[in-house]
Amino acid sequence: MAKITNEQIVIEIAPLKANDRSRWNVLARSYKAFYETELPDKSYDEVWECLLNEDEIFGLGAYLQGNLIGFTHFLFHRTIWMEKACYLQDLFVDETARGHGVARGLIKQVAEYACEHQASKLYWQTREDNTTARALYDKIAHHKGFIRYDYPLN
Repeated sequence: MAKITNEQIVIEIAPLKANDRSRWNVLARSYKAFYETELPDKSYDEVWECLLNEDEIFGLGAYLQGNLIGFTHFLFHRTIWMEKACYLQDLFVDETARGHGVARGLIKQVAEYACEHQASKLYWQTREDNTTARALYDKIAHHKGFIRYDYPLN
């Protein structure tokens, strides 16, 4: 567990717990709404089970006075040129808790997990117009100019 202290606020970062489900559901749905993605309830149930079991995907929560205010989901995978990479897939902080270092703390904790799992790199992506997140990302990471394309498989 890690702690962030900022402006007399103490935020704890730790793996998600079973009793976080209801609050995680609110935050996860807000995250998906931001990206204009609708999913059936079953998808949230499946992801939650995988997160709790650390079944190929991992989740960390950010807690303020024991209340879940943000999360990150990440996974490890092999690449062609490196043995293992860590992909931070989701990162979300409740609007009321932004600006206090929560996202930065979550990323830092994922980086520690990546190091513990001997990953050769940690990376993520975001929408080009997500200027709020990109302002942070540009401070703590390197944008290498890649553009993502999605090819439809059906």
